[in-house]
Amino acid sequence: MQIAVLLYDRFTALDAIGPFDTLGRLPGAEVVFVSERPGPVRTDNGSLALVADKALDEVTRPDIVLVPGGPHPEVEMKNPAVTEWLRAVDATSTWTTSVCTGSLLLAAAGLLDGRRAAGHWLYLDQLPQFGAEPTGERVVFDGKYVTAAGVSSGIDMGLALLGRIAGDEVAQTVQLMTEYDPQPPYDAGSPEKAPAGLVARLRANNPLV
Repeated sequence: MQIAVLLYDRFTALDAIGPFDTLGRLPGAEVVFVSERPGPVRTDNGSLALVADKALDEVTRPDIVLVPGGPHPEVEMKNPAVTEWLRAVDATSTWTTSVCTGSLLLAAAGLLDGRRAAGHWLYLDQLPQFGAEPTGERVVFDGKYVTAAGVSSGIDMGLALLGRIAGDEVAQTVQLMTEYDPQPPYDAGSPEKAPAGLVARLRANNPLV
């Protein structure tokens, strides 16, 4: 089983690495990082790079497609090389997935029309213009499309899909091996739980942009 992780300039690191370190542990899976051009691709803060092993045209039939998000999804949403590749590989993929604003890339490629989808809470209101139905859920399954909310939810998405593919015991084993037992020091990880003033400030001055 081949898992293709799309990389592009200014993607968010954990969006790619979270699912890589969970779903990527699927027995027998081959993970390939892919971009327009092979080589290092910088993350949103510019201080970290992941290496794309292959160009888009070298990866044509992955079983699982993973699209991470980033603070400027509109750039890749308008990039025909990316949207055309997504449409092409989606035609034969078993699962097409995204994390954070990655769902906007899938939507812009026309893949989420009429489907429920998750995404970063600051960007959910952009999904309907592409025919998708936004939800506040952390992980959403709609047919073969699996979308996750912001950044850290990619870990949950990876485990949830791993359980669907390989069974609960395999997913639980990976969760235990990675010691994924979140106990955050604050309960402010969603706009429903965070202080209202903080939510309002972030909506007014999006720090991801």
